[in-house]
Amino acid sequence: MPASPSERPSHSPHSHTETAPLQRRLGTFHLWGIAVGLVISGEYFGWSYGWATAGTLGFLITTVMVALMYAALIFSYTELTTSIPRAGGPFAYVLAAYGPVPAFIAGFASIVELVFAPPAIALAIGAYLHVQYPSITAQMAATGAYAIFMALNIAGVSIAATFELIVTIAAIVELLIFMAVVAPGFSWGHFIHDGWAGSDTFTPHAIIGIFAAVPFAIWFFLAIEGVAMTAEEAHAPQRTIPMAYIAGITTLMLLAFGVMIMAGGVGNWKLLANLNDPLPQAMLSVVGPRSGYVHMLVWLGLFGLVASFHGIIMGYSRQIYAMAREGYLPALLGWVHPRFGTPWAAILVGGSVGLVAIYADQYVTIGGQPLTANIVTMSVFGALTMYVFAMGSLFRLRHTQPHLHRPWRAPGYPIIPGFALVAAVLSFMGMAISNPAAFGLYLLIMGTGVGMHLLARWQKNRATMEKDTAMH
Repeated sequence: MPASPSERPSHSPHSHTETAPLQRRLGTFHLWGIAVGLVISGEYFGWSYGWATAGTLGFLITTVMVALMYAALIFSYTELTTSIPRAGGPFAYVLAAYGPVPAFIAGFASIVELVFAPPAIALAIGAYLHVQYPSITAQMAATGAYAIFMALNIAGVSIAATFELIVTIAAIVELLIFMAVVAPGFSWGHFIHDGWAGSDTFTPHAIIGIFAAVPFAIWFFLAIEGVAMTAEEAHAPQRTIPMAYIAGITTLMLLAFGVMIMAGGVGNWKLLANLNDPLPQAMLSVVGPRSGYVHMLVWLGLFGLVASFHGIIMGYSRQIYAMAREGYLPALLGWVHPRFGTPWAAILVGGSVGLVAIYADQYVTIGGQPLTANIVTMSVFGALTMYVFAMGSLFRLRHTQPHLHRPWRAPGYPIIPGFALVAAVLSFMGMAISNPAAFGLYLLIMGTGVGMHLLARWQKNRATMEKDTAMH
């Protein structure tokens, strides 16, 4: 039987401080900062690889499609978040709609998304610092980033959220300055030249590129749904979370299209298509290497990376905590710090997985690509899996629990949620075809996790039956 969303978490009956509830300290402004901060590193790097696949015009179409998917997703996801305001996010929604095993799959996919994204961002932070300070290796700097921001997250949610808000605002201001500075050098002629996958005319090859570029467009918006993980730490979540979601997705869309279009129109966009720092290089072509603006962008670009890295640590820790609290992961992962009220064990364990990936990166290649490139793709697979389950839950809960209190109802139901569901399924299928090696590794990880969960459930049920038999 699917679980009722009104059921209380299955906390331990003992009064240990480890299982204390999370503390409600976040308002709308903090939640907006988390929503944008989770994602904003995607406006700085990663997306430009979509140009190499689809060209500027082709990738523009890809981004429009993905932006529409995310808009539909967020408008629909908000109904779930406000109806079932639990730290488990998609795990809690799927549990209410479909029951334990589908809930585990959705929750574990969300963990894959949120645990596997930070190592790539940490290495980007490390690579950036290595350029400025050659004596510091990328791995050393990435390790330092994990240590600092795990500690900051453990220190308290209000401290962590305030820091997230500050660095997010700084990153937004910097992106606006970038667009203003390069505007004098912008030309639509530059942007549209060879814009259809390297051709001036639309061809079937451009269609292939448009669909192959989907992961890079998703990078513009990946993890915004992580705000749902803070539902138990938000003041009046039925009111504050919808406001934060709508403001957040609007902010990210404006920044994504603004940055992509302005960067593509300042010169030969092909020179930027395979770079991890397209914005400084685009600015160089307009103001020259001696301009103080370039140095500002290079230094402050760290804010975008830090905002996403820090915010995603907050997101994965709440997902792990919620599943452990419900008994789907080891109980120690649900421990809450007695003083700071934060899920410290989940923060440390998720970070440990990221650190292993960072140090394995130089030794492991899959499908001809380094490990971190593959885990970024697996992070997107995890997100799309979770999106499909979440949208399916919305439809099922409308049918099975029509009287559930819904402070926010998805607009355009069933068309808009249906569009989000179909778009997520098609995106997943397209990525599986385009990235067979990463897809195989994703299936292995998911299969292992689900298999261990099913084995644990079987052992628990068997022990319960043996106990009942002995009592009778």
